[in-house]
Amino acid sequence: MVKEKYQPVLDLGEKLNIQNGEVSVDNGVLKVKGTAKTQYEKNIIWDKIKEIGGDHPADIKANITVADESVYARHTVKSGETLGKIAIQYYGKASKYQDIFKANSDILKNPDVIHQDQELIIPNL
Repeated sequence: MVKEKYQPVLDLGEKLNIQNGEVSVDNGVLKVKGTAKTQYEKNIIWDKIKEIGGDHPADIKANITVADESVYARHTVKSGETLGKIAIQYYGKASKYQDIFKANSDILKNPDVIHQDQELIIPNL
């Protein structure tokens, strides 16, 4: 029953391609283990867990590690995006676009000019 309750978490883990995933149920507690690519993806998993089970769920134990701790995320630019929109997605504030620009100064020369399919580093703040 607990596995069904948290099925959206397991589905999200598959969608995010969480590596080394293990899922088991022990005395009514769902145990989930795996490795996310970045901290951002780990946060997405935890947000989904809290959405379903509340801030301190007792029926799930998750051990999610991060493969690449040097960045918060990696982002491939889509058509129509700006650094401000990307900053809102990851940090909740458009003004953080400057941090993204600085982290990518090797490929970006102007914060107002980004191109589709560029891979940007989203830095840890």
